[in-house]
Amino acid sequence: MNKISKNEISAVILAGGMGSRMGGKDKGLIEFRNLPLISYAASVAKDRVSQIFISANRSLEDYSKYGKVIEDDLEGYQGPLAGISKALKVCTSNYLLVLPCDSPMINVTLIDSLIKRMESSECDICVAHDGQRMHATFALMKSNLNESLDEFLVEGGRKMALWYRQQQTERVNVSSHLELLTNLNSPEDFNI
Repeated sequence: MNKISKNEISAVILAGGMGSRMGGKDKGLIEFRNLPLISYAASVAKDRVSQIFISANRSLEDYSKYGKVIEDDLEGYQGPLAGISKALKVCTSNYLLVLPCDSPMINVTLIDSLIKRMESSECDICVAHDGQRMHATFALMKSNLNESLDEFLVEGGRKMALWYRQQQTERVNVSSHLELLTNLNSPEDFNI
């Protein structure tokens, strides 16, 4: 087993979307239980990683309170893979933890499960799986995947799961902790 230390992991929190289902509001900064949504992922990640990047395309100053802000190299809100691509380029650690900005129920159980699977396997990516489908925005990957991802993006690829399937990917079953995967995608979701 290859033990992975905190110093070997950076994190990127994906906050670069348009917020179209939130009426154009910047989702990561919308308050849930008196805290901006992004603060939940940032506070959980900080104990497990050496550096946090925030992938954002607006509200850069507000996001800088939670980590080093990075902007996509691709113009026009090209999706989460564009944020991951930029993070892989600037990260100097061996691994990159990927988290969404809109999942306030996340805790270290999920992150630790991803790290343990990476330690015990020869894979490139470990991704959360609910027993039926992959949750691609919860993943731990080797940071040397930037060339593969850039090729995928240049060819027009945008679907995270499709790129993951082209790598050596292990699924981490979190079906006993489904609440950790809760995404708040619309105003109605905030009533949980």
